[in-house]
Amino acid sequence: MRKKLLTNGNAFKRTDDRWGGTVWYLDEKGERKRKSFSGTTKQEVNKKMTDYVAAFNWELLESDESKKTLRESMQNWLEGFKFPSVERSTYDRCECTAKHQIYPFLGDKIVSNVTAADIKDLLNQKMQEGYAYTTVKKVYVILGEYFRYLTQQEIIVKNPMNSALMIKKANFLAMQEKEEDETVTIFTAEEIEKFKAECFRCWGNGKRIYQQSAAYILMLNTGLRTGELLGLLNSDIDLENRVMHLQRGVKEISKRKGTTAEPGREVKVGKLKSAASRRDVPLNGTAVTMIEELRKESYFGENTPLVCDHSGDFTRPVNFRKRYYKILKAAGIKRKGLHSLRHTFATQLINGQKQPDGSIKSLSPRQVADLLGHTTSQITELYYVKKDTSRLNGITDAFEI
Repeated sequence: MRKKLLTNGNAFKRTDDRWGGTVWYLDEKGERKRKSFSGTTKQEVNKKMTDYVAAFNWELLESDESKKTLRESMQNWLEGFKFPSVERSTYDRCECTAKHQIYPFLGDKIVSNVTAADIKDLLNQKMQEGYAYTTVKKVYVILGEYFRYLTQQEIIVKNPMNSALMIKKANFLAMQEKEEDETVTIFTAEEIEKFKAECFRCWGNGKRIYQQSAAYILMLNTGLRTGELLGLLNSDIDLENRVMHLQRGVKEISKRKGTTAEPGREVKVGKLKSAASRRDVPLNGTAVTMIEELRKESYFGENTPLVCDHSGDFTRPVNFRKRYYKILKAAGIKRKGLHSLRHTFATQLINGQKQPDGSIKSLSPRQVADLLGHTTSQITELYYVKKDTSRLNGITDAFEI
């Protein structure tokens, strides 16, 4: 809450023939406070009260967030309120979204002058420029949190976000001439074969071209997130019982001195994404083979990462990702994110695989959600599975109406 003057001061004659005065105000906690003055004359006390009120109002004006640019005000909010309350990687994403998606468009506007139309223009521009729905939604969410803070603190009277609703996902994708299920990217059977062949391609001397290539096939057979895989220690793996115990994750964050970003990034090893992420993942035959391949390639001991760098430390996610993109390009496969390996795993399990006897073997959404570390099966079905309608061919033959 902002400080607020309640009176401009009242002078009064004291019993000792001196003059006194009192200015009442509300402090930042909303508590009623007073400032007292004294002097030999009424004019002296009035002068002191007038000077105090002027200084009080000037302080309010100087600190008035509504008069600042959105860039300055939002950055203050990010550093003062967002930074202490979220994970470092989450803060990095928020700050990155603000600096690259919001400030260039709204940064120079005075906070109190930002309208719902300005916000809608920003969202529409990002949509027309072909940005992903999730990227634009992040812009919307950050703006929503920021303007809600301004309204709650009575820095602005009206929240412009109330009249700037986020466009529905289906309409957003339709405007970009995209199908809704295009947001779930998976590898086709043909692409999987190409990808595996490129992963294990060798030089003339028999040495593999790509380091850690078995790790990508391991992801394809376990559905691990990148951070989960890179945080996996050899001691977390029980090959005898064909299971791995996920207990930590690896993230890459900006180097900072306090809240100020410095050049470069660093690896942070910490907790997993959620409580559901801490889980045991069963290993199929291919997964076991890939683990053995990775240990043959590089092994520094049980308490070191399975997918390690040249010195046995945790691999930087950016390097792991770059190598993956090189494999895709060399295999002639359209660029997809590392998460597509996880999507492919989930899709294969839920859509099922045809067995020699013609039946379809599949898992329930709840089972797959548990394997992936999702809190609900709805997340799995909505965001991780590409529907396969070919399974419905001939399914109504016995239902003649």
